[in-house]
Amino acid sequence: MNISIPKGTKDMLPSEAYKWHFVESKARETAALFGFREFRTPTFEHTELFSRGVGDTTDIVTKEMYTFTDKGNRSMTLRPEGTAGVARAFIENGLSQGVLPMKAYYLASVFRYERPQNGRLREHHQFGVELYGSEYPSADAEVISLAYAFLTSVGLTSLELNLNSIGCKTCRAEFNAALKSYIGNNLDKMCAQCRERFDKNPLRILDCKEEKCRAITADAPRITDYLCDDCKAHFESVQGILKDLNIPFRVNPSVVRGLDYYTRTVFEFVSCDIGAQGTVCGGGRYNNLVEEVGGKPTPAVGFGLGLERLLMVLENTGKLQAEPENSDIYLACADDAARKFVPSFAAKLRMQGVKTEFDLMERGLKAQMKYADKSGARFVAVIGEEEISKGGAEIKNMSTGESAATEFAVFAEALK
Repeated sequence: MNISIPKGTKDMLPSEAYKWHFVESKARETAALFGFREFRTPTFEHTELFSRGVGDTTDIVTKEMYTFTDKGNRSMTLRPEGTAGVARAFIENGLSQGVLPMKAYYLASVFRYERPQNGRLREHHQFGVELYGSEYPSADAEVISLAYAFLTSVGLTSLELNLNSIGCKTCRAEFNAALKSYIGNNLDKMCAQCRERFDKNPLRILDCKEEKCRAITADAPRITDYLCDDCKAHFESVQGILKDLNIPFRVNPSVVRGLDYYTRTVFEFVSCDIGAQGTVCGGGRYNNLVEEVGGKPTPAVGFGLGLERLLMVLENTGKLQAEPENSDIYLACADDAARKFVPSFAAKLRMQGVKTEFDLMERGLKAQMKYADKSGARFVAVIGEEEISKGGAEIKNMSTGESAATEFAVFAEALK
């Protein structure tokens, strides 16, 4: 019986690892520049965390969660997104008593049972940031600025920032009433999910991707016309800071995001290179989330970004800046004396930071040279009894073909 990979998952092969290392290192570097530190939470949590935090009107909770009952008869769910777990950890570990704002980032796998498509898998990986404790517009702009800095650092240039505010509970109640009145007798023409959302969370109807629903809501009221004075001032201030930072954006009232916990600022970065699947990053403010999952009221803002989709964009547009992580040198063994000498010599080079390989297959010299070429080693040195007695060998540059006689004692320096 052949066992194949589960549908909606993908192997990361050693030949592709350098691409992941590139975007992950850029994520860590950018987060560090903004003073964000890494946060890790469990891969699975109590199901209630996501049903309460993410919201029972979201596709994630109603359709996409991987939920199971453990041996203690407890309902557990594989992490479908990163923010709820961070909120739980923030409460449980008493981080509200520490220095605020808490600025954290994560690189984590998330699990959603959905139809696999380009850049979106049932197990995929996210880079996300969370800023807890600040209600001020400067925090919103800081998170957006971090996302913009990261996306440009990996090579994306054709970016569009879509910005909106979905208000607070006060002004959203007025908007919901206006939206429900606008939809009116057209509700029976909408999809089953929109009909369900109509009473529970009508704002989410604007996030529907069904063409018949989008046609009905095309001229719906705009949430930005119903913002209370505080939310309006907050949104205007966010825009002002982004202008000062020279981060281009457009106000797009159709951006509402797909999770129930969002309040006030919401945003999406869209790549103009991949058409309908253009969103590469999304986030916003979620001032009620910590309280919703059992903590004290705490303002928060953040974003999540799918790494598979980002890599797809970078590769499709030829903007992936990463280079394969090849060895610095391959030590080819010409005889038995070399096979005894090379392992300890390789160990010395590795201790000096030189990425070193040598033959582990008892191949002949010609086959070893073919392997060195295919593996992408930068340099090759052929070592035999004669070279050992002389205390040095020729180092060949595989890209130029040039060789230089080098003593073993200075191999590491010669390869820099």
